[in-house]
Amino acid sequence: MECDGETLLVVGSVAYDSVRTPAGSRTDALGGSAMYFSLASSRFAPVAVVAVVGEDFRDEDAELMRSRGVDLAGLERRPGRTFRWSGVYDAEDSNTRETLDTQLNVFADFRPDLAPAHSGAGYLFLANIQPGLQLRVLEQMRARPRLVALDSMNFWIEGSRDDLARVIGRSDIVIVDESEVRQFAGEANLVAAAEAVLALGPRAVVIKRGEHGSLTYLKGETGAASAFACPALPLRRVVDPTGAGDSFAGGLMGYLAATGARADSLGAGDLRRAVAVGTVMGSITVQGFSAENLAAASAADIRQRFDLLLDLVRIERPRSGNGLPIRRRA
Repeated sequence: MECDGETLLVVGSVAYDSVRTPAGSRTDALGGSAMYFSLASSRFAPVAVVAVVGEDFRDEDAELMRSRGVDLAGLERRPGRTFRWSGVYDAEDSNTRETLDTQLNVFADFRPDLAPAHSGAGYLFLANIQPGLQLRVLEQMRARPRLVALDSMNFWIEGSRDDLARVIGRSDIVIVDESEVRQFAGEANLVAAAEAVLALGPRAVVIKRGEHGSLTYLKGETGAASAFACPALPLRRVVDPTGAGDSFAGGLMGYLAATGARADSLGAGDLRRAVAVGTVMGSITVQGFSAENLAAASAADIRQRFDLLLDLVRIERPRSGNGLPIRRRA
């Protein structure tokens, strides 16, 4: 499929995860950043994946992604085993997990080479891969996409900081969690950390805060940044937090691609709605193992959660013409 200006291209991992949570466990379940991102974003915009899997990658998993409208022409199969990760989540804190095993397998030699059909995509998400590879992808684009967003992690902050700073400077939206942005900026305060990231060049930084929602900073025309805090949807039960952040990013970028957003005219209203959509898609993912809930979600469920989130953050102004009823000092 030839990617046009409406297509969202994601470069990342497709993997098999073995997960244990208080709700149960799964072995060799479909996972990976590009998988979660693409299933979430495909509900809003055409999406294409560039990733690598091994000869053990199951045909039914590829068919699941295709059946949701994901273009897999860039999913390369190589001799060997697919990337595998296993971990266990804390029974008291779903934001805390312990990695038990990581087997990079064919992903260890992943060097994304874009086909001509993919290099013209209008939107690009650089999922959590080595920053040098993220730069490699950017250099292969025929023209600069309308929007470029990226994710990263503490491992790359520690080992590839210079390359990460360069790719951040060439991106429009940076999506990271709160511990990572603090580590990268060397700032404990999230406001100061966000400002340090914005100083490198991107228009916006979206800070993921797990069950506490997200905090977004958007650089304005004058250089000053406006802030937006979005809560997470209150959920009675979390089954598996794996992939929540990637689904969040997929919903966010899928919405922006669907609405034709551009970096040079990205407004606060557009970004706030995109963050809300990302929040909805993340909430769907965590209520099932692997892609179970994300793949099965109906349009009605997505709309219902979006409406619930809008109601959750809406605060009516006081009816008094003077605003808050603040008492004067005696």
